[in-house]
Parts: sequence; structure tokens; C-alpha cells
Amino acid sequence: MPLALLALAIGAFGIGTTEFVIMGLLPQVAGDFGVSIPTAGLLVTGYALGVVVGAPVMTVLGTKVSRKRMLMLLMGLFIAGNLLSAVAPAFAIMLIGRVVASLAHGAFFGIGSVVAAELVASHKKAGAIAMMFTGLTVANVVGVPLGTLIGQHVGWRVTFGIVAALGVVGLVGVAKLVPEMPRPEGVHLRHELAAFKNAQVLLAMAMTVLGFGGVFAAITYIAPMMTHIAGFADGSVTWLLVLFGLGMVGGNLIGGKFADRALMPMLYVSLGALAVVLALFTLTAHNKIAAAVTIALIGALGFATVPPLQKRVLDQAHGAPTLASAVNIGAFNLGNALSAWLGGIVIAAGYGYTAPNWVGAALAAAALVLAVLSAALERRAGAHSTVVASATPAGQQTPVHH
Repeated sequence: MPLALLALAIGAFGIGTTEFVIMGLLPQVAGDFGVSIPTAGLLVTGYALGVVVGAPVMTVLGTKVSRKRMLMLLMGLFIAGNLLSAVAPAFAIMLIGRVVASLAHGAFFGIGSVVAAELVASHKKAGAIAMMFTGLTVANVVGVPLGTLIGQHVGWRVTFGIVAALGVVGLVGVAKLVPEMPRPEGVHLRHELAAFKNAQVLLAMAMTVLGFGGVFAAITYIAPMMTHIAGFADGSVTWLLVLFGLGMVGGNLIGGKFADRALMPMLYVSLGALAVVLALFTLTAHNKIAAAVTIALIGALGFATVPPLQKRVLDQAHGAPTLASAVNIGAFNLGNALSAWLGGIVIAAGYGYTAPNWVGAALAAAALVLAVLSAALERRAGAHSTVVASATPAGQQTPVHH
């Protein structure tokens, strides 16, 4: 089982590298193609929207295929997209390559979350999901900084070629280490779709969109923000991304640990603190040391929400979780696309490179409101069930409606 989780983490490492490395290379890519920074930000938005669309579509297409084989096919698509980005002769072609690679993202993490959870006991599911996502977070400590460094000194095309090679390693890892896990008997697409009738599933996805969207509002434009506002040199962006990645690793592990103990309180604390830290980033971005600390905190608090939100979707969609799990990964990236777009708007409007931080703070605060609402609705439903049960005469069954 640890080897199977390692294989999933390897695939996650490659995907995490290609998703986040573009943020450190935006100035170089924009310069080579002769486009503005906000326009280059479309490479982040386009990738995120591709995940949103690809998550349900690729999962549905894979309903007749074993989960292992589908994971392998997704890694193949990921490799092809990154190779296209590496050789793109024009900005539009690179954007297409980003979208092609992104189509594999949501379904890989969605199916991978289900596989990871099935490999362990019920009280360790969030921890197993966090272990898979460790590949994504470690990518921000190792893959993204190295990719940024290579892109700045050798060329961003070399970076995407290396990312494609990482995809090959991930494909081999899945093929060799993940056991065959066919879909459960009797679970069909209509069962998967039924999960979306559950208000708690939809609320969890909305929290995902807004919460992690808050992170991306700030981090998408970290390179111009740190060089123009904080006064860092271009080369310093690499180690700033390392700090962000270290924060993500720590937040992911903490989120996985406490989500198995107290899921909703973990969300309250992480989302509330994230909103505060993002708001403060508008001030700390003007000081090098304060900015560096803030970036690490954003990574930690942002990713502390990932295991609990993913586990909550799996819990609420129990019995047919695969599509819901994949769509929730799409929800993370819908938040990324929304916040990157909003961040570009406020920058283009002349509010400065720190303005996206306010956007992020507002998004995170909205996610916290939804978390409180979700818990309140759950308590009300539980109280109602208790009242109904106590009012039912002994020996009489209460009809259950599905």
C-alpha cells in the first residue's frame, strides 16, 4: 500500500510542477511571445479552466475502464500537453498545450483520491489523501523552484520538456505500483451524478472554489509583485516559491492529520486565518522579510484546506464518490481561474500588483461563511432526524426516501 501511494504521489509531483511552475516564468514567457503579464496570466487561467472541464469529462469517459488504466491514460495525456507547450511557436499554441495537459489533472487527482482512500482503514482516509497530495506540495519545494531556475537561465521551453519527462516517470510508477482496482459492481454514472443532489457536496465544492481561489489570487502574480513591490531580484523568485512550497507541504500534512479528527474546526481555523493573512499581504509585500514569511503562511493555510475538503466530498458522496471527487479537484482550479482572472483585472485597472491580495482575502472569507453555513445545516438536519426518530411509535418504521 505505501508503494501504491508513492506512485500516486509521483504522478502528483509531475502535475503539480506543471501547474505551478508557470507562475515563476510568466515574465519570461510574456517577453518571448510579446504579450503583457495579465495576458500571460491566461496560461494559468486556461490551465485551471481545462481542469474544471476535464475533471468530469475524463472521469465519465473512464467509467468503463479500470481505475489503474485510467490513471495511466491520463498521464499519457499530461505528457502530450507538456510536449506541445515546450515546442509551441506561438502563444496560442502554448495555451492549447496547457489546456491539453490540464485535462488530465482533475481526473487524476479525483480518481487517485478514491484509490488512496480505498487502500487504508476508514480512520486514515484523509491521511492517505494527504499523502498523495504530498507529491503536489513537494513539487512546489523541488520541481517548481528548479523549473523556474532552469527556465530563467536555460529557457522556459526546457522546463516544460523536463516536466514531460516527469510525466513519463509518473506513468511508469502507476503502471508498476498501483494495484488493479476495478470499479465497484452496481455503481453506474447515474449513481455518480446523484451525489450532486446533496447540498453538502455542493457546499464543499463552493468552499473549495473560494478558499483555494484566495491563494491563487495572490500567488499567480507573485513574480511581478515581489520584484516590483518588495524589491527582490528576479532570481529570488525561485527561493520564494520554495518557501511557498514548504508551507504547502506542512499545511497539507497538518490538514490531513486533523481532518481525520475534527474536520470542520480545521476548516474554520485555516480559512479564517487565510483571509487575515491575505489581507495583511497588501502591507507585508512592501518588506522583504515580512513578504517571505507571508508567502509561506499562505501556502500552509491554503493547502491545510485541501485534505479536509476532499474528504468531506468523499464522505458526503459515499458509495459513488469518483465523479464528485474529480469535480472537486476541478473546483480547486475553477477557484484558481476565477482568482487569476480577477487578479489580472485589478492589476490592469491600475490598482497595483498588491491588489489581488484583497481579492484573495475576500474569497477566503466567503469560503469561511459557507463552512459555517454548511455545519449549521448539518446540525439542523441531524436535529430533525432525531426529532423524527423520537416521534416514531415503537415498532413502526419511518419511510426513507432516496
